[in-house]
Amino acid sequence: MFKVTSFSGKEVAVFGLGRSGIAAALALVSGGAKVLAWDDSEASRANALIQGVEVCDLHDMNFETISALVMSPGVPIYGPNKHWAAELADASDVPIIGDIELFAREINQIETSQRPKIIGITGTNGKSTTTALIAHILRETGNDVRVGGNIGVGVLGLDPPKIGAYYVLELSSYQLDLTKSLKCDVAISLNVAPDHLERHGNMARYVAAKRNIFANQTSSDFAIIGVDDEWGEALCTRLMAGGSRNIVPISSGQFVSCGVVAIGNNLWDNQSGRAKQVADLTMARALPGGHNGQNAAAAYAAAKALGIGVDAITQSIYSFGGLKHRLQEIAKIGNVRFFNDSKATNANATAQALAAFNSVHWILGGEAKSDGIEPLRPLFAKVKKAYLIGKSATLFAKTLGSEVPFELCKTIENAVQKSYQDAMESGLPEIVLLSPACASFDQYRDFEARGDDFEAQVNDLKKEA
Repeated sequence: MFKVTSFSGKEVAVFGLGRSGIAAALALVSGGAKVLAWDDSEASRANALIQGVEVCDLHDMNFETISALVMSPGVPIYGPNKHWAAELADASDVPIIGDIELFAREINQIETSQRPKIIGITGTNGKSTTTALIAHILRETGNDVRVGGNIGVGVLGLDPPKIGAYYVLELSSYQLDLTKSLKCDVAISLNVAPDHLERHGNMARYVAAKRNIFANQTSSDFAIIGVDDEWGEALCTRLMAGGSRNIVPISSGQFVSCGVVAIGNNLWDNQSGRAKQVADLTMARALPGGHNGQNAAAAYAAAKALGIGVDAITQSIYSFGGLKHRLQEIAKIGNVRFFNDSKATNANATAQALAAFNSVHWILGGEAKSDGIEPLRPLFAKVKKAYLIGKSATLFAKTLGSEVPFELCKTIENAVQKSYQDAMESGLPEIVLLSPACASFDQYRDFEARGDDFEAQVNDLKKEA
């Protein structure tokens, strides 16, 4: 675990005692800070005490003596739903930061030549797959790799820094909103589509948060930017005009000058100005679909920027085992293949999954985002039948209307049973796809718990088959 020394001898408030909050509190205490920790949830406070974090009610604290408020990324810090702790901090001009900022400040205290390498990955979709793929490439080529941030372990729960290590960090807009000092040797923005607007309020603020990943880069650093959407294209143009770092545009579907692109089933490197085919993506079994072509392009560009050889990168892409809960094939029963895409918590992510197949039995629903599944209408022709679960079931039934046969299943257990029965009746090779296009919080703790339930239900079917 990290020791955060940048607030030694000072009072620091920590609000939100989940995974990252507890790690931040412990790291601050170990570095000599006096920590005032709190959470609105009694259960979270009790768990923090078990983990060795003392708690005290921030309502009663004098914020004039507090040096910083370390806020859990998911807690609103502005807008109509602004949290009371953020209100107290702002009233006393206390800076509001996150665990990534604590990490950045510790790294920045290390002499430049001794620092580990930092690879940051953000984007509306594809972050986790790209993060895992880059980590896989680095490990396969014999490097000391630590993976965390918005995936797996909170950043302050990772091993402390040492020369030669690589930190591969998935970074959400919430985390980047609370980060000012992070300097990435390689920073990646995969794509931008409307998401989390209930938190950020508008696209301008959402895009600005994402852009923080590039804020402190210098001429020796690399910015890898997906240019298949208008926001990414504009960002790439803006950074190129600044000329302060190495820019590598990436795309899935179009050639770009001096970049890396996935066209059809092939990965091309055009960074020298002369396109060279570097990988056959049909060999990457865990990366189906065009969206994974973009993920592969980003990972390839990042690894090459870090000095990894082309052949080693390509072989590592081929050997990648995939990311749990992201278009993950979990079973085949007879002619029916089951895919777990529980991580698809918005329509844009589900569009990528639907586009990877010709015909599916689609399990969807949960806590809907503002645009629901209306953006998926052009892909409805790929759906043999939809199986609706969760809070959004009635709403989605209206959207599907007469275009797509559907069944109200309420639970994943019922949806798995019904979809399997329908798929088996056809006698043809079939796909059952869980890709909810929704958050999971109406029925589950998180998307991982939802995906685990789907896998458990499929495994029960397999035992009976």
